[in-house]
This record gives sequence, structure tokens and C-alpha cells, in this order.
Amino acid sequence: MHFMGQRVLPAVRKMRDLELLIKSPFNYLVLLDSHVSQLQSVSQLARSNGKKLLIHADLIHGLKNDEYAIEFLCQTLKPAGIISTKSSAVVTAKKHKVLAIQRHFLLDTTALETIYKITEKNQPDYIEVLPGVMPHIIAEMHARLSIPILAGGLIRTVEEVELALHAGAVAVTTSHKEIWRHY
Repeated sequence: MHFMGQRVLPAVRKMRDLELLIKSPFNYLVLLDSHVSQLQSVSQLARSNGKKLLIHADLIHGLKNDEYAIEFLCQTLKPAGIISTKSSAVVTAKKHKVLAIQRHFLLDTTALETIYKITEKNQPDYIEVLPGVMPHIIAEMHARLSIPILAGGLIRTVEEVELALHAGAVAVTTSHKEIWRHY
């Protein structure tokens, strides 16, 4: 079972959102925008409240997203997972036995074919596809790949969440509080 059965992964953009989610039934949270100086306290707050963080390494201000940064995050913060668009970050996270989630942007057919090649090569634990409001593409990817899919980006309604899940996504990442409340 993926993410302890959690179908929506709340994406935290502001500390106020984290404080709201700490009291929620969600076990897994995605940390999007953060500053390197906040990481330790955010990680401790989440851990002390039984939450598991999936850290989006590309969006940490003040931290270069390279293998050394990923090593630092894995060894120091010990997150549940690392999200990144960079293949080197995914490979490094896997070496450290941290969930490796490779984020991809679905721009066109060429991008889709590139995603298939990169996924085959890197074998991340999950891929996150953006925008996640293309259920027919998610269904195609689900049929073609053996890697579980997360859908994210531009998902604004419960109906869009359900469409992505029905198409084959194992979970949806979203920063929309209305969706959090529904699930």
C-alpha cells in the first residue's frame, strides 16, 4: 500500500499550512517552498507529531540541488522521501534508502517519451507528473510503466483528484486546502 493508503499528499507552501496539517489525520506531507535555515525545525516539528516529510529538494532556498545536498538531507533530516526533477538527486536518494520521487513536467509528446526513458534508466520509487489534470495521459503512463505515479499541479477540485486516481495515480499532491479538508 502506498503512503499508508493516503490518496492525497498535502503540499506545504507556508509555515501556517504546516501548523494546520500537524493536527490533521494525514501521515505524509510534501514540503515545497522552504528555506535551508527552516529545515531542521520543520523536520523536528513533523517528526514529533508523527508526520513523514517528502522534501522537494529543488525548492529549498539556499541549498544547491546536487548529490551533496541530497546526501545532507538524507543523512541529517532523514526525510521519508526526496522529490526532484534531477536524476542525480533521485539516484542519491535511493542510495540512502529514502523514497526517491522524480518529478516530470508533461509539456508535449517529446517530454512524455523522455519521461519513459528517464524512468526506465533511474527506476525511481515514484514519479510525479505535472500537470496532473490529464487522466488519459496518466492512464497511458500507468499502463506502460511499472513505477507508481503521483499526479500534481493544476488539480483544483475533488473531481480532478478522483479522475487522476481512477486513471492510475496512486496519490495526488496538492496545496489546495479545500481538497485537504475533503480527504
